[in-house]
Amino acid sequence: MLYHTHTLTNGIRLLYVPVESPVVYCGFVVNAGTRDELADEHGMAHFVEHMLFKGTERRKSWQVISRLESVGGQIDAFTTKEETYVYTTIPAQHLERAMELLADIVFHSTFPEYELEHERGVVLEEIQSYNDSPAELIYDEFDNLLFGDTALGHSILGTEQTLQNTTSMRMRQFVQRCYTTDNIVFYLLGNVRGDKLVRLAERYFGVSATKRTFRRVPPETYRPTTQRSDKDTCQTHCMIGNRAYHQLHDDRFALLLLNNILGGPNMSSRLNMSVRERHGWAYTVESTLTLYVDTGVWSVYVGCDNSHERDCLRLIHRELCDLASHCVSPRALAKAKCQLEGQMLIADENRENMILTMAKAYLQTGHCLSNDEVHEALQAVTADKLRHVAADIFDKRQLSTLIFN
Repeated sequence: MLYHTHTLTNGIRLLYVPVESPVVYCGFVVNAGTRDELADEHGMAHFVEHMLFKGTERRKSWQVISRLESVGGQIDAFTTKEETYVYTTIPAQHLERAMELLADIVFHSTFPEYELEHERGVVLEEIQSYNDSPAELIYDEFDNLLFGDTALGHSILGTEQTLQNTTSMRMRQFVQRCYTTDNIVFYLLGNVRGDKLVRLAERYFGVSATKRTFRRVPPETYRPTTQRSDKDTCQTHCMIGNRAYHQLHDDRFALLLLNNILGGPNMSSRLNMSVRERHGWAYTVESTLTLYVDTGVWSVYVGCDNSHERDCLRLIHRELCDLASHCVSPRALAKAKCQLEGQMLIADENRENMILTMAKAYLQTGHCLSNDEVHEALQAVTADKLRHVAADIFDKRQLSTLIFN
């Protein structure tokens, strides 16, 4: 996908993807997430994201919410371990309205105390809802197993104690420290002239230049751990995994391909065929891969009846061992490459998803890979490389295991 970039004098970067469409997808991605929180700020990045909509120097919360909805637009936000997104989908004729509002939210939110008390209850309910879903909670607790009591190991939602201690002043301090102009990208996908985008950005994003004064702390030395937790669940929930490669690692495409073969979203994945289709021992079995700027997480999740826990774990380890010990056939490798590229192309048809992915890549690496570059990288992966990566990441001595039952 063809894209253009521009950097404002204050350091804010613009990413523009021209397409013929009556709709514009645009927003900010800020290089600030859970891993940028201080020791007593667990959940701050996510709580700030909620509070961005609760009032600015110019608007009350209801005015923020209705500004774009009144013309059919949508505005939303979410937080990850490393980024915060504030974004909108809007009819193209209302682009200026959207850019002005987004700037007001990101640069001029006031975090009023009276709204803080109300939203604190909302986030606490979100935490309780999450705690009631072991299939989701186990992912957070597994991160804690891999990264320990560090920012990367913490839940994005935070804890009840840290939320109770959060104040408007602490929120403003977090934003001042993390929402610096050298760590912000504004992205847009739509039928808008590049010169118009730059002109509007200069008009509405003209805040003073700021620079980040801290560096992210690399994760500590990893030690594999096995842990069982009594959650009084109807099913047994299991996760097996390891730290993985970072998002610019030379072998990341091999690992992406390997993960897709093992337990990606396709019904024909090895784990799904082995655990679910052949034996009927689980409804959900999947593997996931998350790449951060300096590390990553690879894991397998399975939810099964308590009586099948040992059988499921045995089958999972068998598949891991097979991929680490034997090269896949040329035919299987070609099929896997075709499958993953097809999934990526289909995902790109969701334009919002595509531009969010591109914005993250541009924020963190300064570059967005084209489909041709991705194709070339995947085609360069050999069967021996897959086996080498599997032997590295799937090494049984390096695997951590977490079990809820």
